[in-house]
Amino acid sequence: MEKKFYSTAMTPELMCTSIQESLKFYLDVIGFKIQYQRIDDGFAMLERQGVRLMLDEISQDSKRTWITAPLEKPFGRGVNLQIQTSDVIALYKDVKDSGVDIFLELEEKWYRRDMDSVGNKQFIVLDPDGYMLRFYEDLGVKCVK
Repeated sequence: MEKKFYSTAMTPELMCTSIQESLKFYLDVIGFKIQYQRIDDGFAMLERQGVRLMLDEISQDSKRTWITAPLEKPFGRGVNLQIQTSDVIALYKDVKDSGVDIFLELEEKWYRRDMDSVGNKQFIVLDPDGYMLRFYEDLGVKCVK
């Protein structure tokens, strides 16, 4: 039986130095699942609660590696990927228990939006190459006086 494949309007592709190390982090620590992969190419399409991302191992031999400047860790400087999750507290505990360093501890944060505020319970963790992942659970909206 063929697996259903769902796409999203935007799927980031993250360059990684070691596909195996990245997969261990994304699968074992964060809880993503592999939708499909091309092992010989060092590529994997991952999914977690409707969020998709691609991992692509850096290869000097590949004609399809789009590197516009020298890569230095941490990768993705200036970008943080906000990823919604259904139970941010449980994910935070799983990440803490794995021994991975937390970049921003679990917090409740309210962001001003016009005449109200939107809330997140969130934390940030860096993947093995330094990509910033901000996992959050929506706390709703409250009026600002």
